[in-house]
Amino acid sequence: MTFEQKDRMFYHGEAHSPIAKIEYEPAEAGVIVATSTVVDPSLRGQGIAKQLLDHLAEYARAHDLKIRPKCSYVVKAFERYSEYEDVKTA
Repeated sequence: MTFEQKDRMFYHGEAHSPIAKIEYEPAEAGVIVATSTVVDPSLRGQGIAKQLLDHLAEYARAHDLKIRPKCSYVVKAFERYSEYEDVKTA
């Protein structure tokens, strides 16, 4: 599956109507907030949300940023997976 980045989101599908997306917004210096993760029901159970978070984490690493989880998926993923320790912040 391919993902694109535009307007503070990583997404699959059309930018104006993605079928899967993770959105973020800037916070204080060096921090972005993961605000929303949405996956169409037809794609659920395939690990798409985690793949979106993986892209956001790579973006954060490349830009020396930390991620503050706001959406419930990212909150749970940060608790579940240790691979995000280097990019997570409270």
